[in-house]
Amino acid sequence: TNHCIGLLVALYALCLWIIPAVVQYSGCLALLWHDVIVEKSLDTVTRTTRPQRLLKAVQDRAIRGNPKSVISVIDHYCRNQEWAMNVGDEKGFILDSVVSELNPQTVLELGTYCGYSAVRIGRLLHSGARLLTLEFNPDYAAVAREVISWAGLENTVQLVEGASGDWIPRLREHFGIHTFDFIFLDHWKEGYLADIKLLEECRLLRKGTVLLADNVVCPGAPDYLEYVRKSPLYDSRYFKSHLEYTKAEDGLEKSVYLG
Repeated sequence: TNHCIGLLVALYALCLWIIPAVVQYSGCLALLWHDVIVEKSLDTVTRTTRPQRLLKAVQDRAIRGNPKSVISVIDHYCRNQEWAMNVGDEKGFILDSVVSELNPQTVLELGTYCGYSAVRIGRLLHSGARLLTLEFNPDYAAVAREVISWAGLENTVQLVEGASGDWIPRLREHFGIHTFDFIFLDHWKEGYLADIKLLEECRLLRKGTVLLADNVVCPGAPDYLEYVRKSPLYDSRYFKSHLEYTKAEDGLEKSVYLG
């Protein structure tokens, strides 16, 4: 019996403290541990999904109508209870500074997930500005709508459900937006390059449009980075940071469209 108890204590310590501490410094290991092993285990045990658990934390702890409170609760939850692949607090400050400096009127986000970055961007937009955020996964979209609403930003942020490749050619006709001032890429990393080329093709970029791409190191978007860094159409700069809620290197690539 003592042997079994000792084993359980050791497993508990391993899962709760030792492995999370070790994977902090490796992006690949962090994604494997948090996004595969832990998430699937908690989904099975709790019969809920990570987005649903994150939404419950927001509803339990965040002040309704207060975007800053929603962001703080999500950051605290992801640092102390369960990791999630939002842009996170550290890279979030870089995102904030780019949005504040640009003061955009029209914003496009590719990849809403649970609505964290949509709330982060939406709270900084001035009256009359619009943020369209595209999310392919209907379960993520359902949670994101609730999170955006809880933050009181449903009149600023419009969530569009579907694939970016399907929606980008229809954005001008459907929403009456001719070009975007700011575009935040945070969906499938393999889709970054195809979508930026589609945005060019559909003439949704203007001279001075700023594109900010997340997770360009981890999981990584090497083809996208090569394109924006070598193309004469862009002036591109890398902002070194860390994978959300870890100490593993990651960063954001800011690219200004030169037309």
